[in-house]
Amino acid sequence: MSNNGASDEKRAKLAEQGELSPVATEDDAIYQAALEEIDDCQSQIDSLNEQASEEILAVEVRFNTLRKPHYTKRAEIIAKVPRFWITTFMNHPQLSLTIPEEQQHCLQDLQNLLIEEFEDIKNGYKIILKFNPNNPYFENESLIKEYRLEGNGQPKSVVTPIKWKPGKNFLVDNAEKGSRKRKASDSSFFSWFTDFNHSSLDEIADILKDEIWPNPLQFFMMPEALSEEGDDDGDVEDEEDEEDEEGDVEGDAEGESNYDTD
Repeated sequence: MSNNGASDEKRAKLAEQGELSPVATEDDAIYQAALEEIDDCQSQIDSLNEQASEEILAVEVRFNTLRKPHYTKRAEIIAKVPRFWITTFMNHPQLSLTIPEEQQHCLQDLQNLLIEEFEDIKNGYKIILKFNPNNPYFENESLIKEYRLEGNGQPKSVVTPIKWKPGKNFLVDNAEKGSRKRKASDSSFFSWFTDFNHSSLDEIADILKDEIWPNPLQFFMMPEALSEEGDDDGDVEDEEDEEDEEGDVEGDAEGESNYDTD
């Protein structure tokens, strides 16, 4: 709307010079008035959208509190299921691509995944990975990656330093090996965890927080669900084959009947 004044002056000069008819001037005034009304409506809509966002956040905070005991109970039960999280991760079509074989072995000792949002959920969240304390790769029992907004509004990530056991840092080992292994390691699950910069690898954080954490069981059970769907498809195909066979028999019978009649 910053050019409205200049446009109005230009139209007025053209009208004075006879280059702009009174009808055109009137149409432009209607056009300009309509734009201003649309802008006013949009301002009201934007104000309501901002209010809605604040109220949605307040509701989300309340329900996060209600979900906590259920998440705690779920975590206790999951800890009893061997290889739950590595199975869940490997059944996710995108996440599985970031977990090379050696990291799969390491993640077999992952006992729990937790997502903790800050009290003000706009300010960030933590991803907590809890491992078997006797895992052969590092001394840490918990690895935490935290995403948060600084006071100046800039995003920042903070990660737990991994205390690797001697000779077990596969990130360093792969970096010293051939380019193929180094490339795979650079875009891997643990490369994401140790990365302080916000990059394409942060898609892993989005998958963990928004896709796996709300319902990990659906990914853990995925092969079984696909198998059941396959069985259902097979049943449908069998029924269709039976119907086709019955149709062929009936067609043959009708053909014989017509032949006898002739």
